[in-house]
Amino acid sequence: MKKVAVVGYGNTKFTKDELPIESLLLESTKQVFDTTKNLSQDLIDGVIVSTNDNSKYLGAILSELSGIKPKISHTVEHLCSSGSSAVISGFSYIASGLADTVLVTGADKIGNPGQILEWDKSRGEYNHPIYWASMFTKAHKRQFSTTDEELAIVSAKNHKQAMDNPNAYSHKPYTISEIMNSKNVTEDLRILDCSYSCSGSSSILLTSEENTKRFTDEPIWISGIGQKTNSASFTKNELTTLSSTVTAANNAYKMAKITPQEIDIAEIHDAFSVCELMAVEDLSLTEKNTGATYVRNLFNTEDRKINPRGGLIGAGHPLGATGIAQIVEITQQLQNKAKNRQVSNAKKGLTHNMSAAATSSTVLVLES
Repeated sequence: MKKVAVVGYGNTKFTKDELPIESLLLESTKQVFDTTKNLSQDLIDGVIVSTNDNSKYLGAILSELSGIKPKISHTVEHLCSSGSSAVISGFSYIASGLADTVLVTGADKIGNPGQILEWDKSRGEYNHPIYWASMFTKAHKRQFSTTDEELAIVSAKNHKQAMDNPNAYSHKPYTISEIMNSKNVTEDLRILDCSYSCSGSSSILLTSEENTKRFTDEPIWISGIGQKTNSASFTKNELTTLSSTVTAANNAYKMAKITPQEIDIAEIHDAFSVCELMAVEDLSLTEKNTGATYVRNLFNTEDRKINPRGGLIGAGHPLGATGIAQIVEITQQLQNKAKNRQVSNAKKGLTHNMSAAATSSTVLVLES
């Protein structure tokens, strides 16, 4: 199997404005061309688009708008983890020898209906994500005695870290008190515990080991991949552990031949505050029932190991772009190019992207 590296990337600003999906895709793609040396359209033989706006021929449309005539072109949709799923598709084409260089671009616009899983009738009228997040939160409080303050610390940390991310949809910091006293959207969920749908796009350029030197002197290698889908139906899911994440993480660590303790930096799918507390444990970054203490220590010491760009809560959550934006952040960190967000001496990083109450999870390990 061929080795695969990230050799270029681009990001738009995440915004509350409703923008055409085509223009979003094109903007982050243009950044890839503007910042990657020696890149020309004829060198790209795969174009993969990640989006929940999947009623259009977007792989081919982006190819035409960018002046690319690829061998492979298609769209990937997998709710909130569409981005990382698209990256793994590009990885697979290169690793198998079907392609040498693949552009993966993700985008969604604010208010995309892909946020609601209408097929799952077991959710009844509670089909919006805030309801499963509320159930997660209530169950976590009951089992682990989690406090409102511990949940608020997740949001406060990520909003604060987003202030150094020029592409975040908001740069407003919040105190723990402001978060705890923000509007309740359910009995257990406050509005500042939630990530926000927004418009935005992110792109990465993948290539085989033989081609890396053409494009960069600092390739970032995808060394581990783990994926797991348990179901689509919410009622088949556990409420206090992200079991799909546990499986995906273990498989990614095994492929990369590393332990969780070797991870220097991680982008975690904090769709809601409780998700970060669960994920740091289920990724084995800390021991079970220590997630809240772990995150509190990060906040108190201003350690950016988890979600340095602000996570989904701080940076925003354009569904198709999220998993790719996570990879862009880890790539910049491992190249020591993250500016004010930089974590010292980061060599190994992780991204965690999940869908639909963690019925599916994807974990990637990246190394410099």
